[in-house]
Amino acid sequence: MPHFFTVELSDPRFESDHLRLITVKSPALHKRADITVFVPDVPVTELKGMVILLHGVYGSHWAWTLKGGVHQTAERLINEGSLPPMLLVMPSDGLFADGSGYVPHVSEDYEKWIVEDVPNVVTEQLTGRPLPIFITGLSMGGYGALRLGAKHPDTFRAFSGHSSVTELNQLSQFAEDFDGLLSVVQTQESVLEAILQHKATLLPFRFDCGSEDILIEPNRQLHQALAEHGIDHQYDEFSGGHEWPYWEEHVVDSLLFFGRFCA
Repeated sequence: MPHFFTVELSDPRFESDHLRLITVKSPALHKRADITVFVPDVPVTELKGMVILLHGVYGSHWAWTLKGGVHQTAERLINEGSLPPMLLVMPSDGLFADGSGYVPHVSEDYEKWIVEDVPNVVTEQLTGRPLPIFITGLSMGGYGALRLGAKHPDTFRAFSGHSSVTELNQLSQFAEDFDGLLSVVQTQESVLEAILQHKATLLPFRFDCGSEDILIEPNRQLHQALAEHGIDHQYDEFSGGHEWPYWEEHVVDSLLFFGRFCA
């Protein structure tokens, strides 16, 4: 029984760069939403995993490909033999205002959209079988990936964040109407709270931040707090700011990290 009332899948005759586009009516959002999927040029039976990549504020499903070229990066790594063949699944955040935060709202559940609807529609439309699922994201998407990875060990096998927002209130630096967001969200848990609440079931995870990033101090504080609580994790700092050249370069670290857990 399909999970979705309507799904539109792009026609392979008009696609390029191994990118497929999906528009689906989401039960979690009660509206349509979009997903871009990179499908490696291998038989579907050879796919080893699915990586969900979450964008930041202002963005949408196309940002990781058309601003960061992540599909080209993955294709290169696969062709080199450095990365097993994996789908890259890039959903919109649901397009609430400047960003939904990937959290439940009063009327729409942006967390459930990512954790349930996105994997389900990709499985139904493209793979026909479950695959190991990984999740990463940048900025607001890092907040989403680190929270959801910690909270849903039955869904994800490992998780990661780049230049991550670590507490919801940090979105006030980016959102035009942050009070409007706060008025409808159902949870404001921080990344640290989510990890500590689920420390008994934590999966492997990593996160990184640029040394010139506006979010470097919150990321350092998260790293220190995790160390103080004895939470095993990988944290890296690299040169760079809160910008696409940084994410384009360092998404490689997450992809290679996930590749270790495909078997």
